[in-house]
This record gives sequence, structure tokens and C-alpha cells, in this order.
Amino acid sequence: MLSEVKDPEIPTISIVDLGIVTGISEDSEGTIQVKLTPTFSGCPALKIMEELVSQKLKEKGILKHQVITSFEVPWNTNRITEKGLEALKKHGLAPPPRHKGYIELDVLSDTPCPLCGSRNTTMQTPFGPTLCRSMHYCNNCKNAFEAFKPVT
Repeated sequence: MLSEVKDPEIPTISIVDLGIVTGISEDSEGTIQVKLTPTFSGCPALKIMEELVSQKLKEKGILKHQVITSFEVPWNTNRITEKGLEALKKHGLAPPPRHKGYIELDVLSDTPCPLCGSRNTTMQTPFGPTLCRSMHYCNNCKNAFEAFKPVT
């Protein structure tokens, strides 16, 4: 059911596939608790996502619920599912590479184009329209594109 809730900034990916749902439980009083972790601590879409989760639970008849933002489980880009990585590409975003807990500084400069697959790309700026994106240009297909920054 929560896989129906889309990220407000990237409507092709669900919050489940983005990896921000970190837990679902029921307390002793029967209240369903959904825990979310933000992609970035200052993520402006977090409150909207909390409201969307609450709305979806109400739609499904779960009136006794609580949506909790928690930093217990820190988010990182390895939490994005394979389906989520494909959804990012579908949206025109280069998905972040998988990592082993550390990221090389030049990872942003070696970003394949999500439109044609070429690695003949140039990072224009590490600062995109949101904190989690950078701006790139593909020298093969001549298109500008955004990349989802890897986060450890």
C-alpha cells in the first residue's frame, strides 16, 4: 500500500523504492506506526510525504496511525531498490552508483547519461534544483540531465 505513495519531487518513484520507509509496526494500543527517514535532514518534501502516508493509511481504513520521522536508521542511496533506480532513470535522472560505505570524490564526474547511456558526460555543477541532485551534460546526445547524488 505504501508503494502507492510517490515522492513529491520525483513522481516516478515510490517512497518504499526510495528507501525512506524504515519501519512499520503496531503498538500495544493498536496504533499503526510508520517510520520514515529523510534523504537529507533539510528535505523540504518530508512533511508532504508524511501527509501523503497519513492520507494513504486513511484511504485504506487505517484511522489509528502515526507517521514518525526518525533518524535512527540513516538514509543512504544504497537503500534505493533496483526498481527505484529504474524509476529514477525513467524520470530522466542518472541513478546513484552503489557504494561500500565510502564515495570517491570523482564519482559525480563519471555519471552515465540516463537518456542514451553514454559516459561521455560532464558535470556542470554539483548543485542541482534540490540538495540530492547535481547537473550534467551529455556530449553524445547533447542533452542536459540531472543526477541523483550518492550518499553514504
